[in-house]
Amino acid sequence: MADSVTLQRVLDTQHELPAFPQVVLQILETLDDPDACLTVLAHHIERDPIVAARVLSLANRAGNGVRGGAVNDVFTAISLVGLGKVREVATLVSMHSYLQDLAPPVRMQTFWGHSLATALCGVELARHTAVEVCVDASLIACLLHDVGQLWLHRFESEKMALARQEANARRIEIDVAEREQFGVDHCTIGGWLAQHWGLSDAICQGITHHHAPLAALPEPLVAIVHVAEVLGNALDLAPGTQGHVSWISNECCALLGIEWGPESQSLFGRIEASSRHAFLPPAPSVQHGTAH
Repeated sequence: MADSVTLQRVLDTQHELPAFPQVVLQILETLDDPDACLTVLAHHIERDPIVAARVLSLANRAGNGVRGGAVNDVFTAISLVGLGKVREVATLVSMHSYLQDLAPPVRMQTFWGHSLATALCGVELARHTAVEVCVDASLIACLLHDVGQLWLHRFESEKMALARQEANARRIEIDVAEREQFGVDHCTIGGWLAQHWGLSDAICQGITHHHAPLAALPEPLVAIVHVAEVLGNALDLAPGTQGHVSWISNECCALLGIEWGPESQSLFGRIEASSRHAFLPPAPSVQHGTAH
């Protein structure tokens, strides 16, 4: 085995990484206070031209033909689209910009397609299950579930390429090959990063345990991320990627109350509907390495 990747090694690279989006942290901090969330979210959107452009575009499509003409301010946009949808759009755009700055350019398209497919499934699972789980936290955990792979591609690119070759040649899971190469896998590295960014314990667990969820149940977000990734791969939601369907935890499905029969058709229908336009670029293209 090569030299192990340690927590300290990951933390020592933080000065080389872009700053985690403050709007995402503020959304999580103010979910229990809708009025505060509205004020904070509007403030952050107004300061970010990329997010603002996407939110205003969405509002103008939603309010097409409303009296008074085009929507030009964020508060009006939120009233037309709804706070929940605006939070979702702000999260997607902010995370896309952040991950684009973090990822090696050659990896971003494939990574974003897989992450977004997982996130679409995770959001619908969070809405489908009777278990109490935060939809916004599900979105963020699913978008970030493989962020440890981006770290490995950025700081250990040659060894990560070897790990992928081993996984393909021996038909083993990528996390197994990573542990052989680095002593840890992308799940653990992603959990370390999430903890450093100050994300909730539930989100950190969802990222850390999405390949091996049994150790962290009954945390609902662990089940959400695990099942969402399998569904995203099985349904081939991401154009240009080849979904790999591995095992799915019966315990996670039972926790979420999912039965794979006629009862699940409504869930699949909502996932399909939400995916139809989801793979359009979530924001105007930004130059790799640009600060946000």
